[in-house]
Amino acid sequence: MNLDAHDSVRPILWRDGALWLIDQRLLPHRNEQVVCRDVGTVAEAIRNMTVRGAPAIGIAAAYGVVLAARDRFDAAPGSWREDIEEDLQTLAGTRPTAVNLFWAINRMRTAIADCTGGPGVRLLEEARAIHEADIADNRRMGQLGAALIETPCAVLTHCNAGSLATGGFGTALGVIRAGYVTDRIRRVYADETRPWLQGARLTAWELLEDRIPVTLVAEGAGAYLMKQGEVGWLIVGSDRIAANGDVANKIGTYGAAIIARHHGVKVMVVAPTSTIDMSTPDGGAIPIETRREEELLALAGQGIAAPGARAWNPVFDVTPAGLVDAIVTEKGVVLAPNATRMAALMKS
Repeated sequence: MNLDAHDSVRPILWRDGALWLIDQRLLPHRNEQVVCRDVGTVAEAIRNMTVRGAPAIGIAAAYGVVLAARDRFDAAPGSWREDIEEDLQTLAGTRPTAVNLFWAINRMRTAIADCTGGPGVRLLEEARAIHEADIADNRRMGQLGAALIETPCAVLTHCNAGSLATGGFGTALGVIRAGYVTDRIRRVYADETRPWLQGARLTAWELLEDRIPVTLVAEGAGAYLMKQGEVGWLIVGSDRIAANGDVANKIGTYGAAIIARHHGVKVMVVAPTSTIDMSTPDGGAIPIETRREEELLALAGQGIAAPGARAWNPVFDVTPAGLVDAIVTEKGVVLAPNATRMAALMKS
């Protein structure tokens, strides 16, 4: 199984003492990078969706802590550990739903406490370890998820949970990569995913970059597509999974899961255990980010709605565990997830 032939996209790089990020706002027409040399630039890149996707946000934040520590130590070597807490809070305030962000910040906070003297190489080693483990975990999840597809079929995915949303390889698209290579996946359909069009701009772009054919569908076409009987699985990522297996993901996932259940299409959620928040009992306790009305009322800066119209723009929804057939993590697979099975996974 030659996965390397279909795994070329890397959205996050540490080079020359700075963080380099593919600017995902410009894809697919321009592939350019933003260079972050301080924590403020990293925070803004997370906030404005230069970098997006729960695992990628966590990785970017970890490197942001490295930059913050360097600057704080240069400014005040004796108090940098205390001073950096302000920067950690700035990073934590960028996106409220993606739990990987807080997981990564807490892991870097522990590394800060372990530093003797200055931050030196310790924090960079920790950020790199988070980054490298994410890619390795994604590959493991890809194999576990693909193995669930017993009968070759078409699959549908929503939003972008690929290399661009992670350190590399992807979660949902990692399964799709592995399934494509092993001939378990015959065709890939991608929802366009309004209002940011992550499916049209990002999922389609990276699959084509890695020579995996993709067919784009409007979200309103999903039900009719599933009715045709070709789609066997809806495969998505997640930004936070509650202790009972409820899943927060890009807005529209809940509706797609309801439609999938009606048509006998199975639902697979693919995410690392860093996305599972055992302190959140169920989906009702997950904070759901609401973004600016303009994102829904305009497209690429061009107004598309009747002047004076208002917009409601939640960017995530919650799919109840009862609509999920499998949660795939690097630790293993949870079938028909519930609180007991999720707890067992996290203790393993």
